[in-house]
Amino acid sequence: MSEFDRLMSASVRTEDSDTEGTLRPKQLKEYVGQEQIKHNLSVYIEAALGRHDALDHILLYGPPGLGKTTLACIVAAEMGQNIRITSGPAIDRPGDLASILTNLNQGDILFIDEIHRLSRAVEEVLYSAMEDYALDIMIGKGPTARSLRLDLPKFTLIGATTRAGMLSAPLRDRFGITFRLEMYNTDELASIVARSAKILNVQCDREGLYEIASRSRGTPRIANRMLKRVRDFAQVKGDGHIDLRIAQEALNQLNVDELGLDRVDRNVLLTMIDKFGGGPVGLDTLAASTGEDAGTIEDVYEPYLLQLGFIMRTSRGRVLTPAAYAHMGRTAPESAQGGENPPAMQQTTLF
Repeated sequence: MSEFDRLMSASVRTEDSDTEGTLRPKQLKEYVGQEQIKHNLSVYIEAALGRHDALDHILLYGPPGLGKTTLACIVAAEMGQNIRITSGPAIDRPGDLASILTNLNQGDILFIDEIHRLSRAVEEVLYSAMEDYALDIMIGKGPTARSLRLDLPKFTLIGATTRAGMLSAPLRDRFGITFRLEMYNTDELASIVARSAKILNVQCDREGLYEIASRSRGTPRIANRMLKRVRDFAQVKGDGHIDLRIAQEALNQLNVDELGLDRVDRNVLLTMIDKFGGGPVGLDTLAASTGEDAGTIEDVYEPYLLQLGFIMRTSRGRVLTPAAYAHMGRTAPESAQGGENPPAMQQTTLF
């Protein structure tokens, strides 16, 4: 199963783009969760408006689906400015970035998603643009080449990334404001689902809201996607009203369990239990056994299992914890329960 085919994927899917624009809050007071970020951001925005100045450059990082793009659009709305949205992979050459920057107006917001994927040549152009609000371009080639500096309007760059560690230090240091978005708790997700249900004109009671929220992996994008799938079941299997029974039936049919694990997640756990005794097992071996790419397991499946405390990474490989055995209805071996490690196998010599 592709990552983009999974219901529980936090990555953007085609169906999400159809409704995310409608479901996104437009003002900071409508944004649910991330209370510390909202408080600090409101102070920075009010101060910038009071000085009639552009907001400092902002870096947003955290797992996908938590609302980085939404927050950038809210900042533009609160500042009363236009926003230009692009992504790191879309800016291939320095000339592409120069074209974007020269078309900005005073105070505009430039949002670059997946900013860690910018090429080094594009980054070099971005340094002077962020720090000096100027653009250095080369005219001509060879001995007759000369540098020309163009002044840029004072703008705000908002960069978003899921891998802050991959940003180069010079680029990271030029952001005056840095926010890390945290996973949402069940109450916050229930509020988001309730708001989305109202916009989508779906009737949903409190128990149904919390059932969807509790299985959403702490991610609003997944919660909204699940709401649409449960709505379909409620329309066909019920009277259109989402209650606890319909929510449980729909999510069980979608192979999403109480902790938000889907079939792929459980396949990884069962493979480690049945084929490797709970580990340790190497990443490449696990990938070959499950038929998944090693990078996909490490970047997509493992993070949530690590958050739940189901998997440990050791120098010898991945190891399951007693919590993983309990969730899968299996009995953990003594070594996984904290007992003594099995005695080392004696080396034998074949003559």
